[in-house]
Amino acid sequence: MNTPEQSELGKASAYADQYDAGLLFPIPRADKRAEIGVGAQAPFFGADLWTAYELSWLNLRGKPQVAIAQVVVPCDSPNIVESKSFKLYLNSFNNTRFADASHVQARLKADLGEAVWRGSVQSAGVGVKLVLPEMFDREPIQELDGLSLDRLDVACDRYTPAPDLLTTAVGEVPVTEVLTSGLLKSNCLVTGQPDWGSVRIAYSGPQIEQAGLLQYLVSFRNHNEFHEQCVERIFMDLWRRCQPTKLTVYARYTRRGGLDINPFRTSHPQPLPAQARTARQ
Repeated sequence: MNTPEQSELGKASAYADQYDAGLLFPIPRADKRAEIGVGAQAPFFGADLWTAYELSWLNLRGKPQVAIAQVVVPCDSPNIVESKSFKLYLNSFNNTRFADASHVQARLKADLGEAVWRGSVQSAGVGVKLVLPEMFDREPIQELDGLSLDRLDVACDRYTPAPDLLTTAVGEVPVTEVLTSGLLKSNCLVTGQPDWGSVRIAYSGPQIEQAGLLQYLVSFRNHNEFHEQCVERIFMDLWRRCQPTKLTVYARYTRRGGLDINPFRTSHPQPLPAQARTARQ
């Protein structure tokens, strides 16, 4: 079983100049989910939405081509792909010739699908869309919708996850609301490098006390965990402590190495959010 410490994270790496699917490094989701009490049947649906801004290959005449890749990894796949290995894998396309963009798309879909579903008896594959240069100016930039928690003037002094900060209004009429914050920060599980993000929380149920929720989100500031794991931890803490009837947690993290990762988890089936980056991404 692969572990984060066995990956290329934090190590000097040689960049392959020819296509190599073996560079992808899948890591099982199960161990980190077990830490937060998620068993075989998770209480959420969703996906990890990746954007790769540094994708390039050669056409059959050797001329470089570029595109943006948008990848959708189902959260019920048994594995995530470690992000540096994803970067190394994408770089292996740089000097490799492909007939056209559809062949690149098919290769990405097959390789990533195999990696995230490795070890499973089932496979739902992954979604891959290539945005070509003539469509770049149609890529939207927008902030997460909802009421910003960052307007609150709160004191913060806890910087590791503190779910006890989460409380609800007891005996009040249930609400449906959408809350956002741009103050989410955590650190890479292996290297400790900072990961910056914005988060959107939509829920129905007992009203969540907003100051405590903002302090809770800030409490991730010194926490070491991958993006997907942080979002699932936030979801489970809210699910258990606040007991909403419906809950959705969506985070968009700033890119590193030309990649951004945007986990989406929801208690009930619904369409995935549109791929629209925030200004910081």
